[in-house]
Amino acid sequence: MKSPEGIGAFFIFVQPIFKRSKTNKVMSAKDALEGYNPNATGNTSNNIFSLPFTPGDAKVVFIPMPWDVTVSNFEGTAQAPRKILESSFQIDLFDPFVPNAWQEGMAMEDIDPAMVSNNQNLRKRARHYINFLELGGDPGEEEEMQKIVEEVNAASDALSLELELKSLMYLEQEKIPVVVGGEHSVPLGLIRALGRKRPGFGILQIDAHADLRDAYQGFRQSHASIMHNAIQTEGVSKLVQVGIRELCPEEVQVISRNPSKIRCYFDRDIHNRLFEGESWNEICIDIVEKLPAEVYISLDVDGLDPSLCPGTGTPLPGGLTFNQAVYLLETIIARGKKIIGADLVETGPGEVDGIVSSRLLFRLAGMIIKSNSQ
Repeated sequence: MKSPEGIGAFFIFVQPIFKRSKTNKVMSAKDALEGYNPNATGNTSNNIFSLPFTPGDAKVVFIPMPWDVTVSNFEGTAQAPRKILESSFQIDLFDPFVPNAWQEGMAMEDIDPAMVSNNQNLRKRARHYINFLELGGDPGEEEEMQKIVEEVNAASDALSLELELKSLMYLEQEKIPVVVGGEHSVPLGLIRALGRKRPGFGILQIDAHADLRDAYQGFRQSHASIMHNAIQTEGVSKLVQVGIRELCPEEVQVISRNPSKIRCYFDRDIHNRLFEGESWNEICIDIVEKLPAEVYISLDVDGLDPSLCPGTGTPLPGGLTFNQAVYLLETIIARGKKIIGADLVETGPGEVDGIVSSRLLFRLAGMIIKSNSQ
């Protein structure tokens, strides 16, 4: 689906997000903090992290995407935005790397019930189709299966377009959008918006999977195809992958045929370097120096050790620790690069998953704010 060329076209499309916000009143971050006590018990009537901001007065805006239609293993990542939000009210706000970043404003849009409902209906259809494939079925011989693929592809295209338009609006307001998934397919619209507004940026992908498949299982915007779609987006100059530890021959070929655009740090190679005496600091500098000046972060939590997010859709042994992931992100700031957008995806519905992901999201948001002020 082509993106509309005119900026004016998207305002009609995205106006409903303001109706879904807790208030339409827009004020400065300083005004929003008047009377706020950061040491008090987390107030669940406030926004994410118990902060008193709305998308209108926040610097970083989290866009929840409760969507897991194309998942091919465990379901439940559509519940992640709600789980992360609920877990966030227990967070204490001091971060030694960026002590006061939260004062610039962080807020999450309300979760769209229409998206939740649409996801539930389409997921049932997609599950039926995927079961058919796993039993050796040929969708070319079944009209019903072809229809399911068409429905999912059409819905995914519409979802990406809505996110692209919404992201363009926030970028026009000099806000930094961060997608909270949901499966890994969901941030494509934001990546496309940044391609239009900030061409030349690179993507740092922390992930267990390369996600470079072409239309996996017939779904053009599969969770396993997000980076295939991203590197074809005009404006994306580089993809640096970290923690990859399971991929198919097709993806190996894509990586090997695109050495100037894709640099993959396989999990095995990272840990071999650590086992052989290289420091994590040295490895992080090596990774970050492969990125251009402006960076988009795509953080799939299955890139972490699975004990940290056991409910993720496709957990795998290996991966980064929480502190290794945070240190890598901090290295981006330390090396003078700017984070222009991000996503955090594939969080499962479990309690531990929500605790870990909400902390990662908070730390990431603080780093985004710091990188845009240095």
